Amino acid sequence: MKKDNNSSSVTKLPISAKPWFIYIVLAPIFFILLGYVVYPLYRVFIDSFYVDGKFSLELYKRFFSLSSRTNIQATWNSLYISILSVISCGIVGTGLAFLLESYEFPGRKVLKAFAVIPMALPSLIGAISFDFLYGSTGIIPRGLKEIFGLAKVPFYLNGIAGVIVVHTFTMYTYFYLPISAALRNRDSSLEEAALNLGASKGQVFRRVTLPMLTPSLIAASLLVFMISMASYTAPLIYGIDRTLTMQIVLSRTNGDLGMASAQSTILTIISVSFLIIMRLYEGKRNYASVSKGAAVHRKEVKSQFKKTLAIIASIVAVIILLLPILTIILISFSKDGTWTYQVLPPKYTIAHYAELFTDAKTWKPIKNSLVMSLIATAGNVIFGVIVAYAVSRVKFKGKSIIDKLIMIPWALPGTVVGISLIAAFNVPSIFSFGQVIVATFWIIPLAYFIRHLPLIYRSTYAAFSQTDSSCEEAARGLGANWWYSFRKIVLPMVAGGIASGAILGFVQGIGEFVASILLYTPRSIPISVAIYQKMYSFHFGTACAYGVLQIVLVAVLLLISEKIKGDSEISAI
Repeated sequence: MKKDNNSSSVTKLPISAKPWFIYIVLAPIFFILLGYVVYPLYRVFIDSFYVDGKFSLELYKRFFSLSSRTNIQATWNSLYISILSVISCGIVGTGLAFLLESYEFPGRKVLKAFAVIPMALPSLIGAISFDFLYGSTGIIPRGLKEIFGLAKVPFYLNGIAGVIVVHTFTMYTYFYLPISAALRNRDSSLEEAALNLGASKGQVFRRVTLPMLTPSLIAASLLVFMISMASYTAPLIYGIDRTLTMQIVLSRTNGDLGMASAQSTILTIISVSFLIIMRLYEGKRNYASVSKGAAVHRKEVKSQFKKTLAIIASIVAVIILLLPILTIILISFSKDGTWTYQVLPPKYTIAHYAELFTDAKTWKPIKNSLVMSLIATAGNVIFGVIVAYAVSRVKFKGKSIIDKLIMIPWALPGTVVGISLIAAFNVPSIFSFGQVIVATFWIIPLAYFIRHLPLIYRSTYAAFSQTDSSCEEAARGLGANWWYSFRKIVLPMVAGGIASGAILGFVQGIGEFVASILLYTPRSIPISVAIYQKMYSFHFGTACAYGVLQIVLVAVLLLISEKIKGDSEISAI
């Protein structure tokens, strides 16, 4: 009897089916997370305990010193501003989402279309536009003064109130979008049952609707808190010179990297603690709906008085939403050096826009931002897709560790990322391949990569979680190898999630300012830093022309993202 020579080849498993294959695939991921997330944070932590090469608690003694309360006050201010920002953004974003998703009234569609406008406004541009509009020399206060013949302006934004207003306007969408999606997808039968049992509308909202929104509320709260803790421009413009972020930048500017490391460590502890507390609160509750219910229907406003009031309120709201962008556009045409005491710029020119596209020096920051954001996004897509696929589809030891490590940058303000990279890569190391990369072009794309990897990972993970794995399994059963089924079946199914995450990551890179201000060099200056520099050299027209270009680019990318996935997918992030 002849031995079948092909029997061994039939039963032999391909390399991709081996249990150790996943660890080979994930080895670069472990290297990246260890080298560019864990190691920089470790270096910052260690540097905060060393003074002149010797172990010491001197830096923390200085931080908590009662004789100089600068750092303590900065910490309190940062916490106070961040908590107030979460509350104000939560009230505005949740209230607007509930209004637009629960009621049908004249002007609703228009208001809903313009409600997401602040997403196209980078935080730096948002702070600047509000200063032009509502600051002590702003258009609105000075305009009211002139109209009514007042001796001084009737109001202006300043201090913590000004910061909170700017934060609310630029960040309420982080609540509005996910809450809107959650309200559209909620089970309305639970609310109807509560009403039938005698509960008031207020009780239904507090005890039924609001608990179902908790996951979205927690995710939005975390995002707003982290961004607020890292806020730099708004506190600077409105006279809050003591926040942790500003103290870190000041220490870095003065060359006191040890104190910057101590301040960054404190900021990291606060941010991670807030993350843990919110996650623990979320984990203690059950938010699942057990009944199928019925489709959610919006209640129509029938009273003529209420309809008229709704129209007026919608018009006012749209004007308020548009004013910051219109102001930036207006000033982008103003002639530098001519706008002093006047309410509006007295002279206009198109020279700023001509300069953007004809002067290589002026165009360079735009080119730098595009190139650096593109590099970071490409890296995010490659590694984010691999990790998302592995975590969602493959069983292996260490899955939870990777999932937690990749989300750490989500809890880190941009200042911490910047200082940690300086601490880690101002000397040669294995993770920088024996090179010093601080003060080089590559340090900023690396910062963008670290900051936005969780964003793309979560978007891609959500896409994988929402697709059925049976198609991939069927292809494998028919003889397709892992790589073929991944390229031809899996990737097309999740392409929308990947594209949406990539676009949002790219948008964040274009608008990134806090990490950039710590890491840039004259050769790698991004557009956000260029805007900042132009503003403080009183080149308002050029700064705003940069800002308009940034707004247009961000708006186009966000429209593409919306086209691909819709705002319900954004809520998964």
